[in-house]
Amino acid sequence: MSESHRFTRHYTLSEARALLPKVRRWLPELRRLSRIVDRGDQRSAPLLAEGRDLGGERVEDHLKAFARLQEISRELSTLEIQIKDLDRGLVDFPSFRGDREVLLCWREGEEDIEFWHDLESGYPGREPV
Repeated sequence: MSESHRFTRHYTLSEARALLPKVRRWLPELRRLSRIVDRGDQRSAPLLAEGRDLGGERVEDHLKAFARLQEISRELSTLEIQIKDLDRGLVDFPSFRGDREVLLCWREGEEDIEFWHDLESGYPGREPV
């Protein structure tokens, strides 16, 4: 990796496409887990502020969801796959166009990875692959 590159891992178009089935499974799971964790945090915060001890099935479900969320997040981080907007399903894969570092851009609902953008322009700057 050159010192001028932001990412250590870069994907060819075929490598990024090979990861799409996994990413397609992760997105709804991440949204579901995020809702569970957020609800648990909202319910727990006032009780913890009162000094109460928490436990039981709700807390266990919250902790399991949090652990799974962390597991997927670690894998995404290791792969350097970026979820730019979970609600919209925007996902970027570091890549190169020639010697220029770019991001292959995919949005949930799109059949394939058909766009890229430079590191600064983001989704509005998408160009066809």
